[in-house]
Amino acid sequence: MKIKLRTRNPRAVEVVSAADSKGILPNDYPRLLNDIKARIRIAQVKATFSANREMILMYWDIGRMIAARQKAAGWGAAIIPRLARDIRNELPEVKGFSERNIGRMIAFYLEYPDLAVILPMSLAKLPEPAVSTGVLPTALAKSTLSKNVSAKVQQLVAQLPWAHNVLLIQKVKDLSLRFWYMRQTIEQGWSHDVLSLMIDSRVHERQGKAVTNFKLKLPAPQSDLALQTLKDPYIFDFLTLQEPFHEREMETSLIRHLEKFLLELGQGFAFVVRQFHLDVGKEDFYVDLLFYHLRLRCFVVVDLKKGAFKPEYAGKMNFYCSVVDDRMRHASDNPTIGLILCQDKNKVVAEYALQGVRKPIGVSEYQLTRALPREFKSALPSIVEIEAELSGKKVYNDQPKKIIPDATESARCSQSRRYRQNH
Repeated sequence: MKIKLRTRNPRAVEVVSAADSKGILPNDYPRLLNDIKARIRIAQVKATFSANREMILMYWDIGRMIAARQKAAGWGAAIIPRLARDIRNELPEVKGFSERNIGRMIAFYLEYPDLAVILPMSLAKLPEPAVSTGVLPTALAKSTLSKNVSAKVQQLVAQLPWAHNVLLIQKVKDLSLRFWYMRQTIEQGWSHDVLSLMIDSRVHERQGKAVTNFKLKLPAPQSDLALQTLKDPYIFDFLTLQEPFHEREMETSLIRHLEKFLLELGQGFAFVVRQFHLDVGKEDFYVDLLFYHLRLRCFVVVDLKKGAFKPEYAGKMNFYCSVVDDRMRHASDNPTIGLILCQDKNKVVAEYALQGVRKPIGVSEYQLTRALPREFKSALPSIVEIEAELSGKKVYNDQPKKIIPDATESARCSQSRRYRQNH
């Protein structure tokens, strides 16, 4: 009981801390610990009204407290393990204050130092650090970026969960691009894992890149939304298809991985049916995949094609969309949209092919494997280089040439050693 009372007493904490640290801890450390504990308790009271926002601002404020002392008093990173341990001992019911997460709080504050100015909050009522540092407020996070972009990003920070914010800081350094992913996350409800997947697949480079005739065939609000709905290319790296394969095999595999397929298509796509039968003029026709888009309020016909795009595909898709509009479309639905997915498209050919059709149609490519980043491509050997190495040849300008045997034993040993290192 005495130990427990001593631990709960702030002065006792100061005495014990000083004793345990043998004089290593700064004199102001107990005050910092008490300030953080008070900040945590304030956040717990307000959590009922605005849990996520208050937690984000609490983490930011704790990062501010620590960063202020690091700048003013020269405190190093060694204080963080002790801080995490003492918070865990003093407030065992509170989670999220590991060494790693406290480090993230500091990084979060340094990334968004003007959050208190951009997001009005009750920080004025909180105790300021005892040390006057001049750290708050500071200049915007990145001097090379416009203040408007930085402000827009920080306005969205409190609307995202903590894990999302950490992921965005770690993976997306450009603030303009980060703002785009924040907006998409909020609008489409991306989870942490989905957001990570979208960043890794560089979805920002693919969104709205399909060749379409939407501007000509749809009214302005609908055409813009439809264009942003489509991507180019689509990445189907969750499939295990190997060349040669048939279109029906791909269709079956996509349905087998329907959840991942819908994730790649984007929010709003609802699967209706595969191989949708159309009986027209006593002839049978089959639509590969039929979807309904909840935001566009229209049916979406998807036609899967192996190989390169051909102009006649546009006429066939125009036919499918016309029949679906006539037989499936309700009075409140918007015109059906067609999406032709092929392995390769000539943009000029696709644009000409879509000019003469009546229905809104888009053409996009699909990839079964994700392309390597450019910086990795140059570092990896080509197929010719690998084959040449295995056959004992050197490659000059991608042309294999035989290795001329060296006269000395040391040269032969060097070649053998280099081969073992590479294999």
